[in-house]
Amino acid sequence: MQAYLDLVKLVLDEGVHKPNERTGVHTISYFGAHYRHDLAQGFPLLTTKKMRWASVLHELLWYLSGDDHIRNLREHTKIWDAWADAEGNLDTAYGHYWRHFPSAKKRADGGWDVTEIDQIALVRHALKHDPTSRRMVVTAWEPGNAWSSKLPPCHYTFAFQVLNGRLNCHLTQRSGDIALGIPFNMAAYATLTTMLAHDAGLAPGIFDHTIVDAHIYSASPDGSMADYDHVEGLRRQIMRDPLPLPNLTIADKPFDDLGFDDFVLSGYECHKPISFKVAV
Repeated sequence: MQAYLDLVKLVLDEGVHKPNERTGVHTISYFGAHYRHDLAQGFPLLTTKKMRWASVLHELLWYLSGDDHIRNLREHTKIWDAWADAEGNLDTAYGHYWRHFPSAKKRADGGWDVTEIDQIALVRHALKHDPTSRRMVVTAWEPGNAWSSKLPPCHYTFAFQVLNGRLNCHLTQRSGDIALGIPFNMAAYATLTTMLAHDAGLAPGIFDHTIVDAHIYSASPDGSMADYDHVEGLRRQIMRDPLPLPNLTIADKPFDDLGFDDFVLSGYECHKPISFKVAV
């Protein structure tokens, strides 16, 4: 996918070296990166390195379950283990806020009543009954939680638009690890958009992605933390020619009944894997 390779080049060429107190690993950081992909051209699973499609799909389905514990996810992938507590709970779980966002309404006596909002259900309803709506927004950013959690949401809000019978999605991300995180995010939200489009009788449209702090992990100026340096691997990756994109087919089942085996990715060919170490 050329749009991703162009994103990598942009951050490598124009990014600024920046330390990070949380991880202790330096980055090359670029402000306000953006790319888009037309889902009619194929499913955006990177072909310039091997991607773990099964992990992407298991993670997305776990989000959609609304769970805030990794017990079910851990059976398939350990990508969230580093951020969970000893019991497996996550203080910030994207899917929990997608399906159970706390909404507070003030009472006449000055107190507050809090109810849970299923944001995905609201979007599904609007797509079927009010597709011209400009309110189809989902957020995972609850300020009280975000400012105190171990890892607040990176891809924190997304919005949908229906145009010419196609469902478009725009994702906003406050922080994006170009080598590891962004390829996962791209594939996950493309899948979600395809699921919602299928559910509403629409065609998948444009996936549009803005990243506030787009960064590549790099060694420190003194040469330390070299194990976390993603620069060399990404420079190798951008020299590879993209291969034709695969296609994603989803079973004709109710949205909330869809499981892992109901998704078929066909025609996926890719270059060899490139190893990148995660900065926790």
